[in-house]
Amino acid sequence: MSRKHATVVLVGRPNVGKSTLFNRMTGSRRAIVAPVAGTTRDSLERPVTWQGRSFELADTGGLYGASEDPLHELVVKQGQHAIGGADLLVMVVDGREGLVPGDNAIAQELRSTGKPVLLAVNKADDKRARSGVLEFYQLGFEPVLEISAEHGTGVGDLLDEILLRLATLNYGADRPQEGGEQAEGASAATEVGGPPVRGSRPTETAVAIVGRPNVGKSSLLNKLLKEERVLVSDMPGTTRDAIDAVLTWHKRRFRIVDTAGMRRPGRVRDGGQVELVSVAGSKKSIMEADVVALVIDAEEGATDQDAAIGGEADRAGRGVVIVANKWDLVKSADSTFVKTFDDDLRRKMKFLDYAPILHISALTGERAPKVLETIDKIADTRRTRVPTPALNRFVAEVTAANPPISPGRRHVRIMYAAQIGVAPPSFVFFTNVATTFHFSYERFLVNQLRDHFGFVGTPIRIQVRRRAK
Repeated sequence: MSRKHATVVLVGRPNVGKSTLFNRMTGSRRAIVAPVAGTTRDSLERPVTWQGRSFELADTGGLYGASEDPLHELVVKQGQHAIGGADLLVMVVDGREGLVPGDNAIAQELRSTGKPVLLAVNKADDKRARSGVLEFYQLGFEPVLEISAEHGTGVGDLLDEILLRLATLNYGADRPQEGGEQAEGASAATEVGGPPVRGSRPTETAVAIVGRPNVGKSSLLNKLLKEERVLVSDMPGTTRDAIDAVLTWHKRRFRIVDTAGMRRPGRVRDGGQVELVSVAGSKKSIMEADVVALVIDAEEGATDQDAAIGGEADRAGRGVVIVANKWDLVKSADSTFVKTFDDDLRRKMKFLDYAPILHISALTGERAPKVLETIDKIADTRRTRVPTPALNRFVAEVTAANPPISPGRRHVRIMYAAQIGVAPPSFVFFTNVATTFHFSYERFLVNQLRDHFGFVGTPIRIQVRRRAK
């Protein structure tokens, strides 16, 4: 076992195929690929497993070379930061273009770091590339590996060489964990008739930070990580890729994803291919998350688009915490301000009435630690499993005081109830006549379940079935 996760960083000029190679090696489509120089801005990180070994792979924005991106200087700074934290560097060049001055400049900078470097000549499936591979030996890196990131040719050889080089550095590459280590404090078994228990929790909690452009998502991630991990700019749309970062907090491991800002569909279409793919990646991150942190701009308050993004998380059954950022700009001596703000937010997002609201400033750090604390609590509670006897005692008490009704106002008796799933908590109620409850009674029942068993920050799913005679 290595003393830490080995980190391999892909570097190179814009548009040489780093993101395509990143997606190929990680087995994901996390990095956006487009024929536009400077598409990648932040340094993405994802785990790679090969031949039973694993390491972290980082994709950086293009260094040097032509770029019309107004944030190019920040992109270069981010790339240089990633290089500083690397154990091994993989320089990617474009075999079709051949050796260009920008490659020489990057090679010189990489040599100055003293870190080991592998050279990958991409697009080597092209006849023009094969004829010019030899000139890349001038850069002084060996071996020179010919690959095609698009088609996968030679990528296995590159991975073999990465593992070999990491082994010679005495870092090795970590063996992937097998099985699910039970989280601290989780119960291994359910006591029949006992109180609600937390189900076994994955060794890593997936968190998606989502919201409209320029509400402070990247600033929040940087504050949680206590480092400038992702680019922050006043220019909306700074973040394009969904950026992963791993954080350990109180012995809990979180994989936090900073997503691209999500505008209204019409504006997204006008934004072109890169924004369309960015927003698709944000939606995918919501689907893959355990908990979603919905960031809103406290100065603007909740908008229809905030509600639309929250609706995506609710329909996906994710845990949700609403983070009102930039609170330092709206704090008021008026004691009723917080209540007025929260009441207005709840009115615009009635379907997220279960989501805690946090008032923070990612800029000053005010209450930012509360975000992780709340996410951790939600991750636990959404896996709560209620023992069947305890659930049916609860049903008997609730229905005795408030009998259920069906949409047709027929008399309904709940004969039996059981929890059929977690994440989100899901229940089935067997009745004498109804196959649905009146919507008002279903909402009442959900609220009672939440209050009684402590389902904080998670939607609850209910099914109603008529019990067979």
